[in-house]
Amino acid sequence: MNHDALHVDLFVVLLMVTATVAMSVKWIKLPYSIALVIVGLLIGICHLLPPVELTPDLILLIFLPAVLFEASWNIPLRELKEGWLPITVLATLGVVVNTVVVAYGMNYFAGVALGPAFLFGAMIAATDPISVLALFRKLGINSSLTMLLEGESLANDGTAVVLFKLVLAIVLSGASFSAASTLGNFVLVVVGGAAIGAIIGYAASRITSLFDDHLLEITLTTIVAYGSYILAEQLHLSAVLSVVAAGVVIGNYGSRNSMSVGTRMAVNSFWEYTAFLVNSLIFLLIGLQVKYDLLCKYSLQIAVGIAVVVVARIIVVYGMTPFLRQHNEKIPWKWRHLLFWGALRGSICMALALSLPDSLAAKEMITITTFGVVLFTLLVPGLTIEPLVKLLGMNLVDPVKEQYKELKARLITKKRAANFLAAQFKSGAVSSACFELLNADLQEQKDSLKKQIENLHIEDASVKELEIEEVRHRLAELENDCLKELTKEGFITEDGRQRIQLDLPDQSEKLAEP
Repeated sequence: MNHDALHVDLFVVLLMVTATVAMSVKWIKLPYSIALVIVGLLIGICHLLPPVELTPDLILLIFLPAVLFEASWNIPLRELKEGWLPITVLATLGVVVNTVVVAYGMNYFAGVALGPAFLFGAMIAATDPISVLALFRKLGINSSLTMLLEGESLANDGTAVVLFKLVLAIVLSGASFSAASTLGNFVLVVVGGAAIGAIIGYAASRITSLFDDHLLEITLTTIVAYGSYILAEQLHLSAVLSVVAAGVVIGNYGSRNSMSVGTRMAVNSFWEYTAFLVNSLIFLLIGLQVKYDLLCKYSLQIAVGIAVVVVARIIVVYGMTPFLRQHNEKIPWKWRHLLFWGALRGSICMALALSLPDSLAAKEMITITTFGVVLFTLLVPGLTIEPLVKLLGMNLVDPVKEQYKELKARLITKKRAANFLAAQFKSGAVSSACFELLNADLQEQKDSLKKQIENLHIEDASVKELEIEEVRHRLAELENDCLKELTKEGFITEDGRQRIQLDLPDQSEKLAEP
């Protein structure tokens, strides 16, 4: 068997492992990504697979753009705007504070030289709370808190990478540190990367308005995800923030104004699967990277690294959030606890550590220490975040609202079944006797579901608020789709459509008025 065939076989085996784990966690109460890490550890201990190298190019050039684009594509711009201040502060000043605290802690308690210590501090500042966010959504945690954690993660991925590269350049060149010069470069790279991504996202959004082909538009979004990353890299700007900005723009503007509903669903499905596949392989490969002899060799550095990372996160979260506001209100204490404990580390930290040049004497120590800290955050906070959520009483799934949604979903399916049956009858595919029998049965089921929904409205006033919000959102989408069609038909201009769209949120909000 040749070398390439071996890689293909190994890839298929890894896919089989991820599929098996995904099916198993349906019955085992364990976060999917954490389960993959544990399985990877077990495979590595038992040497069940040949060694699989997790390279920086594999993560940064192949995996990372897909993960970033899928996450930013699905971020609602309205919620992002509401939480922009805490997200920005935590992802910029928070990253700097985290880096400084970790660096001096490693220097003082583990005897690591300041240069390597600052490299470690910068790379470990990037959070990766994928499993935590999945848990939050499953438990129905406040969407603003979820957005705060996700927005911080996406932004600090970019700022931490930028800071890491600046520190690495200083360490390798032996140049003296200049706060003013470093800060200026930091701002330029961050803002420039975001600007490049926003421009690419807007340009792609305009291009998608020229046609309606789901395969072509999936291809275009793939070009946007990887093209924005590569272009920013070539310009020495933040590639991470470039992808995030492009995803936010095309996800909130292009997908709503330039894509049909069917195309938008197809693109969503493609990126949902891509992110699932990539994240699965990342977490499984992290578990496979264990080198137990080296973990023992650098056990002191790992222990100190874990301690200073925890302390730095405490300082960032509890020291900064009291001065930050979201929705013009202070961030609640319970939110702060989850922001602190939910800041897991993951693939970006590993990729940055692996990307260190071999000429750096401390590369092995930094890489193994980083892996030890990543493993700790994935297994300890990752496995205890759900009990913490329940201890804080933040499991916010409302059984009445869940019942309403299930009843509404059943009613919608019955209505669509009835419409299909009517169309079949009109076309002559179904006889009159068969139609009358089945239609009467469907009508009876619809009436029963409507009655149950009406009873919920009477029992709980919050059901009415939920329904109004859902209908308002659907009406806004319908109006946007209608405007898009009118623009394509030449009935109104592009500028006219944009002026009308500015008024749509205000018009839809009036529906909520009694």
